[in-house]
Amino acid sequence: MSLAMRPLSAVSRSVEVVGRPTRSRTRRSRATGFGLAGLDLGLLLVAFAVAHVVRFPGELPAGSSAAGWTEFVVAPVMIVAWMVLLTVSRSRDPRIVGVGGDEFRRLITASLVTVATVAGVAYAVQVDLARGYVAIAFPLGLLLLAIGRKAVRTVLARRRCRGEGLQDVLLVGDLDDVTYVGRRIAATPAAGYRVRAVISDCVRAGSRVPLGDTSVPVIDGVDAVLDRAQSEPVAAVVVAGAIRGGHERLRRLGWQLEAHGVELVVSSPLADIAAGRVHERPVDGLPLMHVETPDYRRRIGKRTLDVVGAGIGLLLLAPMFAVIALVIRADDRGPVFFRQTRVGRDGREFPILKFRTMCVDAEARMAALEQANEGAGPLFKMKHDPRITRVGAFLRRTSLDELPQLWNVLTGSMSLVGPRPALPREVALYEDFADRRLLVTPGITGLWQVSGRSDLDWADGVRLDLHYVENWSFVHDVVILARTIPSVLRSRGAY
Repeated sequence: MSLAMRPLSAVSRSVEVVGRPTRSRTRRSRATGFGLAGLDLGLLLVAFAVAHVVRFPGELPAGSSAAGWTEFVVAPVMIVAWMVLLTVSRSRDPRIVGVGGDEFRRLITASLVTVATVAGVAYAVQVDLARGYVAIAFPLGLLLLAIGRKAVRTVLARRRCRGEGLQDVLLVGDLDDVTYVGRRIAATPAAGYRVRAVISDCVRAGSRVPLGDTSVPVIDGVDAVLDRAQSEPVAAVVVAGAIRGGHERLRRLGWQLEAHGVELVVSSPLADIAAGRVHERPVDGLPLMHVETPDYRRRIGKRTLDVVGAGIGLLLLAPMFAVIALVIRADDRGPVFFRQTRVGRDGREFPILKFRTMCVDAEARMAALEQANEGAGPLFKMKHDPRITRVGAFLRRTSLDELPQLWNVLTGSMSLVGPRPALPREVALYEDFADRRLLVTPGITGLWQVSGRSDLDWADGVRLDLHYVENWSFVHDVVILARTIPSVLRSRGAY
């Protein structure tokens, strides 16, 4: 089955077979590694210096009896050990820097191993380290390392979005497969790839394949992939789906590309499936991937976060609620709140609560605006909807109109994080597994909202929602909540 025919529960997870790197790529990799190492070292020095100042304020290690002397002497050893473990864990590998979660997982693992090692050695040799010092230095060090990597990731993403520092690749496979994978590569320049050309037996050479906002030429058939990899200035060959010759041909292609310093990247048919749900089961050298069934049960931790977060939010925001209510009433004398029937978990309907942002007769005027609909799929969207009031435009731009939904969260019909609750008429038009969004409790914010809101088309939004539904985790919820704040401040796609 081609990638294009797979359900929307799909993103391209790639398996990279490393070839012999060229000199220029080796220099870039070394420069990246040295730069990150310097950043890591600087941040760790700051963390340990802050820990010393906080734990031993005003104390300078002038003698062996001075407070903090032991920590001052041992700190460089701990920093060196931390740096070594960051290197051994390959947390600065250019292939993972700037994209995906593997970089942060390696960073956290190396940091935890450092803490355990320091604690074990200190206990074994009877070094009396101040517990308060360690309790400040290591968490602060990990936090600063994560912030530093996030900053580097942001810089890299911006450069790559401008077309800088991208690796040109050849895309190989059937038309449906290369179109699917190529569009995902084109839509995610932060991953560091740029499709230079397509190699396929399904399209004649000289034609072009559209990949999002651009198109690339088809330059040859699959039999010529090795020759083209040598003649074209590319860093990798990306195989999208199956090719003639199967596993054996793919293995030989990897060996042949290795001799020319070109990497082989194979797009996995498993898409939008989190790594934690995939377990490898080797069978006579063949890595079979076992995919766990998603767990859609209600989670105690998620519900606890909802109740605590919504309760605190309602208490702290009560004065703001009062001000917004007064402004709405003063604007057009209409009701403050807007109630509307939405579809929640398992298809159950519930009344959603929002601050009113449209004129009182907005629902009655909707039929007359159907021809001006700018939304895709079952969504109705207009960037300049004439029904929106002056106050409503500000509330939508700042997302303040959504705050009353904290009451829906507190009462259990919604969650802080989840797919947005749809209208019954939208649900009636669902197709191609979009109704899987109803397997979990809808949320105030979610992947769709922090990734562009109304700027995303229907298909991309559904794909993000289904990814959340299939791969939920408590940490994922926390990350989405953290991303919501800058997303709201940017007001991207808010209308």
